[in-house]
Amino acid sequence: MKLTRRASLFLLAFAVWTWLIWPNFMLNIAKDPRSFAESGAPTTFFTVHLVLVLTSLALGTVIGVIGWRGFRADRADRAASSTD
Repeated sequence: MKLTRRASLFLLAFAVWTWLIWPNFMLNIAKDPRSFAESGAPTTFFTVHLVLVLTSLALGTVIGVIGWRGFRADRADRAASSTD
């Protein structure tokens, strides 16, 4: 499958957005009083959100890698076609 330049840039933008939003969300969750018990142990509230954030960051990374590879392939195709 070949990605267009536009689709590749969209995937890259999505990955950047993911990496900008989710770490900030996790910081806000960590500051929430519901995140930790009196003993300092993480609560279910914190654990569920941590799993959500880690999953989102992993998927965002995979999407970014796909976008980057598509962008590089498109750039190589454009360079090859301009030399013909």
